[in-house]
Amino acid sequence: QVQLVESGGGLVQAGGSLRLSCAASGSISSINDMYWYRQAPGKQRGLVAGITRGGTTNYADSVKGRFTISRDNAKNTVYLQMNSLKPEDTAVYYCNADKVFTPSGVIFNHWGQGTQVTVSS
Repeated sequence: QVQLVESGGGLVQAGGSLRLSCAASGSISSINDMYWYRQAPGKQRGLVAGITRGGTTNYADSVKGRFTISRDNAKNTVYLQMNSLKPEDTAVYYCNADKVFTPSGVIFNHWGQGTQVTVSS
């Protein structure tokens, strides 16, 4: 069974930094694109950043220049370095993998359980 487990969330003051990690565990051959999404109370889940297996990245306009997504393919892990945090960044952050290749087949659109990030003003 493949799991995506996020960690690194917490409470931080505005202007501070956090680094989120998402580690995929299980029998994994490879993972295609990986993403970070977030969902604030009363709002829809939205894309924060994405990274291809080759390292090409994309970001939501609201986080460009402040957040950096990266990955370690050998560890099946994706990271999100968040700097200059603002109260409006407060949300549950979710990791997503669009395709996880396993010996048994392909898992599509796989999600982690989420990690809470709270930024105080």
